[in-house]
Amino acid sequence: MSSNQRPLASQHADAVVALALLKEALASPPSIGEPPIATHSRKKPRKPKKGNELSASAFRPHVLARDRLRLWSAPHSDSFRLSALEQLPLNDVLQLFDVMLVSIETKTRENYGAGLLRFHQYCDSRHIPEYRRMPASDFLLASFVASWAGKVAATTAQNWLAGLHFWHNLHGAPWFGHSILRSATAGLAKVVPESSKRPRRPPVTLEHMHALFRGLDLSNAFDASVFAVACTAFWSCCRLGELIIVSTSLFDPSRHVSRSSPFTRRSPPDGVKYSVLHIPWTKTSHVEGADIIISSLDDITNAYTAINHHLTANAAVPLDAPFFAFETSEGGWAAMTRPWFLARCNEIWRLANLLELTGHCFRIGGATELLLRGVPPDVVAVQGRWKSRAFLEYWRKIESILPLFVTSSFSDSRTAMVNSSMDSYARRYS
Repeated sequence: MSSNQRPLASQHADAVVALALLKEALASPPSIGEPPIATHSRKKPRKPKKGNELSASAFRPHVLARDRLRLWSAPHSDSFRLSALEQLPLNDVLQLFDVMLVSIETKTRENYGAGLLRFHQYCDSRHIPEYRRMPASDFLLASFVASWAGKVAATTAQNWLAGLHFWHNLHGAPWFGHSILRSATAGLAKVVPESSKRPRRPPVTLEHMHALFRGLDLSNAFDASVFAVACTAFWSCCRLGELIIVSTSLFDPSRHVSRSSPFTRRSPPDGVKYSVLHIPWTKTSHVEGADIIISSLDDITNAYTAINHHLTANAAVPLDAPFFAFETSEGGWAAMTRPWFLARCNEIWRLANLLELTGHCFRIGGATELLLRGVPPDVVAVQGRWKSRAFLEYWRKIESILPLFVTSSFSDSRTAMVNSSMDSYARRYS
């Protein structure tokens, strides 16, 4: 007897068993693309704070924020999963879910989980039945956004919506957020509360970089590493996360640059010396990684010299260590972390009466400095590994801080030149 000839009750029982096995498998962490288990195994979901509660529901177990996309569901979820299991084996369906989940970073999953919480709290308060929450109507999504008018920044609401959209995709639900939602989101952007508006922070400038050169002790292994990171982040327009790690316990050679990563020096007879450092993973290219170009510029803070000095000062660091690890006074080595790096930079800047800054300020500062030096926007975009349109979006950020960046060394005509070149770049890419 073929499967199509089997009694319907038997086929239904098999489907129920398969669905139960899928749910059980989904309760485990993704089998691919996750950081080492030990870094997360101790974490447990916290008890909700007062005012942040959620009505009890079998569709929404009490789990970590990063696991809500995977484990929170709706009546629609079961019908989608049953349909999937009718077409493919259990392992194939589970593999699909795992691959979809690892397409976004753990931190992004946590942010998306916060959006799911807010959405279901709104639905609870308005007594929205479970079956209307997925797929959510355009009207429901817009009403959810409108309920936060004057309370949160537009970017916060957009991030929540991105999480809801991904949640729908993961559970095979259509997305109905269209014209009404777009109007509500546009309106929300015009009533941003003052508490959500952050003062514009100037980027790292050449003055900041020269202060590091004067204030750091480059004969010290730790300071040599700090200076190399700063120069590379600034002149190569890097994200700090591409160069150093958040914590010494989170180093992963498949994601973080190490001493064994491909690193080549080039000295063209008729050109500028440069190095190429391959990083194994980036926010946009993922496992393809990217090559960071490190040029020898006419400045005391050029990254080409700074990295060479770092590698000489920390020559005893093993090949399996992070690239910017440094030798310690005890004869061992330690990985350079983001907190250590920023703390040391800000210590120097305080002594120089300069504003303390954050990690992202290096990337935007380096891009601005290059543009002000007359480097064509296309070249800056390649240096920072931006796509053409992505760089146009990024330019809006640079443009907003440009007046704060320009010093007496740059005339108004130079600023006008930068704006003109970026206008041409914008027209070229429509």
